[in-house]
Amino acid sequence: MERKEFTITLYTENSIGLIGRISGIFSRRKINIESLNTSPSEAEGIHRFTLVIHETEEVVMKICRQLEKQIDVLKAYFNTDDEIVWQEQALYKVPTSVVAEKVYVERLLRQYGASTVVIREDYIVFETAGHREEIDRLTEELNKYGLIEFVRGARIAIIKKSAGFHEKLLEFDNREPSRAIVENEYLDQRDDVFTM
Repeated sequence: MERKEFTITLYTENSIGLIGRISGIFSRRKINIESLNTSPSEAEGIHRFTLVIHETEEVVMKICRQLEKQIDVLKAYFNTDDEIVWQEQALYKVPTSVVAEKVYVERLLRQYGASTVVIREDYIVFETAGHREEIDRLTEELNKYGLIEFVRGARIAIIKKSAGFHEKLLEFDNREPSRAIVENEYLDQRDDVFTM
């Protein structure tokens, strides 16, 4: 099977040490995490991890099953690039003199949709968002004009065919409890009566 880029989306509880446990699953299998982002999700109290790896689909399926066995992981999804909408952010620090004197640099920044974050006498900081290839091309061009500093953020992604995880949580909450749970509640109530 061919290795390709996959984006793994995890919905988790927000607990201490979870990043270590998640990264441990990948390191034990000698799989490099190329990008990792974590943030609150659309569901209150639930966090979302977005990871990018290069692997075969078979390995990614196994990893997702293993991730879901972690007590704080609620759900793991994996997708190819064409199944998601994704972006990466970047910040560029460029000498002010270059932007003021070189019309090409100003056009280049406009072409890539870069917006100004900070203007100082000695440098200007721009931000942009796009796919990795676009960010790489802009970085390469700005290097020719004395790029001072560059940083890229981790991938953020939304699954195209998803109604959002909060819908799944609501479905789960609205389900009738299983008979075993009802019986346990009844037994707990009886135990309360006997211990009074």
